[in-house]
Amino acid sequence: MTDQVVFYMSPMSRARTVHWMLEELGAPHRIELINLEKGEHKSAAFLKVNPMGKVPAIVHRDAVVTETGAILTYLADAFPGAGLAPSLADPRRGPYLRWMFFAAACIDGALIDRILSRPEPERSGAVGYGKYEHVFDTLEKALTPGPYLLGEPFMTCDLFIAGQLGFGMMMKGVEPRPVFQAYVERSQARAAAKRTNEQSAALIARLKAAS
Repeated sequence: MTDQVVFYMSPMSRARTVHWMLEELGAPHRIELINLEKGEHKSAAFLKVNPMGKVPAIVHRDAVVTETGAILTYLADAFPGAGLAPSLADPRRGPYLRWMFFAAACIDGALIDRILSRPEPERSGAVGYGKYEHVFDTLEKALTPGPYLLGEPFMTCDLFIAGQLGFGMMMKGVEPRPVFQAYVERSQARAAAKRTNEQSAALIARLKAAS
């Protein structure tokens, strides 16, 4: 059984966050580039990996993992030497998981609804994230002590949320509050984030050349 991660991705998708994670971990991996414009995510071969036809997806130690938050959580635990997740015995494990699920269940939905200008539902309590303002006010309060969500060090929950905030501010879906800007800049200054951005630019060029 190989320890290599087979990584199905497009650099113009949520897979970019998983790419950053793999760079942070230094995990051995092989990129399987999926051309979304050509519909390769709906091919029979890829649907065997993820019947939803979505990237990212990984295969590791014969396990298929999909959904960005699940992949990040899995990888942090599969490669514990990088120190990107508290152990099960660490009292920070609960708060860490809280922010991982907050990213997937609250930030993602609120952000996409705002970017797509979807009307706010009359019964916000029936929506997973509640109200948009509550999501980002809660996050700002949590980030204010700094430098990261659990103080020190940088963890996988920071990678997940910094990626969301960076995208959200770029797309005008999140107000560029000073706390958010400083947090994203601090996270993106990491060597692994810089490597990911450089590699993503090369992968985007490959996709454009193939189109």
